[in-house]
Amino acid sequence: MTLPDSRSPRRRPRAARYLVPLAAVVVLGGLWFWLRPAAASPWQTVTVAKGDIEASVAAIGTLQPLRSVDVGAQVSGQITRLLVRAGDAVEKGQLLAEIDASVLAATVEAGQAQIASLRAQADDARAQHELAQQQFARQQQMVKDEATRLEDLQTAAATLKSAAARIAQYEAQIKQTAASLRADEARLGYTRIYAPIAGTVTSLDVKEGQTLNATYQTPTVLRIADLRRMTVWTDVSEADIRQVKSGMPAYFSTLGSDRRRWNGTVRQVLPAPSAAVGAPAAATGGMPPAGTKAVQYTVLFDVDNPDGALMPQMTAQVTFVSAAVKGVLTAPLAAFTALDGESGTYEARILAEKSPDQLVEVRRVQLGTRNRLQAEVTGGLEEGERLITGEAPPDTGVRRFQW
Repeated sequence: MTLPDSRSPRRRPRAARYLVPLAAVVVLGGLWFWLRPAAASPWQTVTVAKGDIEASVAAIGTLQPLRSVDVGAQVSGQITRLLVRAGDAVEKGQLLAEIDASVLAATVEAGQAQIASLRAQADDARAQHELAQQQFARQQQMVKDEATRLEDLQTAAATLKSAAARIAQYEAQIKQTAASLRADEARLGYTRIYAPIAGTVTSLDVKEGQTLNATYQTPTVLRIADLRRMTVWTDVSEADIRQVKSGMPAYFSTLGSDRRRWNGTVRQVLPAPSAAVGAPAAATGGMPPAGTKAVQYTVLFDVDNPDGALMPQMTAQVTFVSAAVKGVLTAPLAAFTALDGESGTYEARILAEKSPDQLVEVRRVQLGTRNRLQAEVTGGLEEGERLITGEAPPDTGVRRFQW
């Protein structure tokens, strides 16, 4: 009897041979199930949801004070005192500067002396007139008594009329000289320049000791502006100007304003363009000349500036709000197709909810407020529906897995 060699390998059972391959198949099958490729949809969709829509016109504007005055000099002369600097706050009636008044003061004194002389001459003429009246009365009595000649009576009457005319002449000269004196006094007053309004000195164009010549034009001394209220001068293109109306809400922000927004209301739309932009259409056969820039119209609106954050000449990024709605159904405007002859009615494609066959439904919808990207859905769609916006892009070879 032969005993088995303990060093020879033991033979495995037949079932154990297939256990490892079977386990591998199960594991790979599970991995394929969990990592199977996601079914690609042929459509790009967006879910109809509630949101806000604002239809607006964007433009660029410049800030200017609502009230400002260029203060000038009405007389020539040297500036002897300058009492303010740029940035100073001034009150209405405050003294700002003084111009040398020596020549004008002398002219006023001469006028006053001339009036005094004329008044003295007028008093003398009145005395002569009174004497002439007495002589004329005496001659009349003597004529009645047949004690004088008729010629002497006539001479006395002429002398009386001459005395009265001399009084009228002096009175007229006094009025004329007084008028000239008032003009000289006014010019003398112009040597002291006062603030016409309350505000801030925004610019100073002269220096103390400078000589001004006001013979042909009024030289500007300084500018005062009331910075508590500003006006936005906005340039709006001719393509958008019909959408901007008086009373329309508007807002703007400035560069570096940390997203701060100032609100206002359109006060005025100026009827003429802000500047000439090329040759008339008649000169080019009714067509705009080549290279002509777009016409810009000026729109004005005012805003309060209580903290002085707004300054003259700042650039404003302006938005005019033509319509705005909140909490309404919204969808991309590109997803709708306008129907001819039916204003406000559009056609849209809807992807059926949880449809395994990717069924597409075509509907008619009504749109309300809209801007360049979004539209308000007023009828035809419900919140949560999937609106088709276009076809999905072709597969690029990148696999998307669903977990």
